[in-house]
Amino acid sequence: MKLLRYGPVGQEKPALIDARGHVRDLSSVIDDITAESLRPAMLAALRSVDPQSLPVVETPGRIGVPLRNPGKFLCVGLNYSDHAAETGAEVPAEPILFNKWSRPSGANDPIVLPQGSVKTDWEVELGVIIGSKARYVSKADALSHVAGYCVINDVSEREYQLERGGTWDKGKGCDTFGPIGPWLVTADEIADPQNLPMWLEVNGKRYQNGNSKTMIFDVATLVHYISRFTTLYPGDVISTGTPPGVGLGQKPPVYLKQGDTVRLGIEGLGEQRQQVLSWDAALLD
Repeated sequence: MKLLRYGPVGQEKPALIDARGHVRDLSSVIDDITAESLRPAMLAALRSVDPQSLPVVETPGRIGVPLRNPGKFLCVGLNYSDHAAETGAEVPAEPILFNKWSRPSGANDPIVLPQGSVKTDWEVELGVIIGSKARYVSKADALSHVAGYCVINDVSEREYQLERGGTWDKGKGCDTFGPIGPWLVTADEIADPQNLPMWLEVNGKRYQNGNSKTMIFDVATLVHYISRFTTLYPGDVISTGTPPGVGLGQKPPVYLKQGDTVRLGIEGLGEQRQQVLSWDAALLD
């Protein structure tokens, strides 16, 4: 299944994408897509619903985050060997973990540059959304705890991240720095999460062309590893790292500016499109 939420911020309605690509409203079945909706039993119940029995949404408008109030927003740094090489970093011996403080935004919501930012960067990433509690899980069992996958843009302010001391978190957690979606694709539809082509463009120029097969630590390893340090619950999100082609890796570096358009996607998981706005041009609540 492809699950999504559509509508204005705070008023999103649940929906799914049928086999013909039509948006079908799920409001008669569930009130919203939440962490509880992602538990195995609930997903099985949703799969039993005939999409043809649901009303078509002709003009869904804004696409929101695929689930209401996601839990922990965990990220993995330098998890692609070719990305580590372009940044001049050593390949990590263990996964590098950090948090995104930001409230996730919808796939096509704007990216808002922080005040005075001159080094805001892009990163297309495979997102993993947890569907059942995972604590000290084995690698062999790890993928059974995954509800589904999605596209994430791990937007990053490189000056904050790398030049201001402390951890990476303050360069990763600015408002609007975590677009998720457009939908959540349930795990049963993704035969191999380690063979997903992904790409990103800025103003029509292709910067990132990668594949999840070059991950240093695969999805199963990440779920297993992270579950050793914190319990993962339904609705938690893991952003698994980015392939090469980020702005920091260009020669000279290239960063986002007011008026830019970012497009990105992962095969089978959909596409995102964001306009870049300056702080004073945006209306944030």
